[in-house]
Amino acid sequence: MERTLDVASYRAAVGQMPTGVTVITSVGERGPSGLTASAVCSLSLDPVLFVVCMDLGSRTLAAVRHSGRVGVNVLAEDQRWLAAHFASKAPEHEKFGTIEHREIDGVPVLNGVVAWLTGELRELLPGGDHMIGVAEVVSADAPGGAPLVHHRGVYRALSE
Repeated sequence: MERTLDVASYRAAVGQMPTGVTVITSVGERGPSGLTASAVCSLSLDPVLFVVCMDLGSRTLAAVRHSGRVGVNVLAEDQRWLAAHFASKAPEHEKFGTIEHREIDGVPVLNGVVAWLTGELRELLPGGDHMIGVAEVVSADAPGGAPLVHHRGVYRALSE
């Protein structure tokens, strides 16, 4: 059976599914690296694993490959600007130049996030134009607050 699916229909369908907005971080040869992502989820409790998906051309993917470590920063609803900032193609030193963060377990953790995780990369798997990273959690914390979500192509507060 031949199927034809246009990308616009696919994007419209998956856009109906609200997702959390995160910044994936790592440290590469040239310093800290980060990208905005919504393809992040818990995978397992025994062992404790999470999944992050990164574009094949991403500088952050290169940093994750280099260090073997990855961080997930769950953005707060007032951090829409951070989502746009890390979604940009700005040089990595500019992305982190004015952003308050600290290093935990060898990865940048952004200040003001509602939750964060750090992990050791266990494997990278091909996933079309992305790589699927599976990491074992090393540390996690949930300072709390209202999360930022992505729905129908727009960043939103969960309460909207």
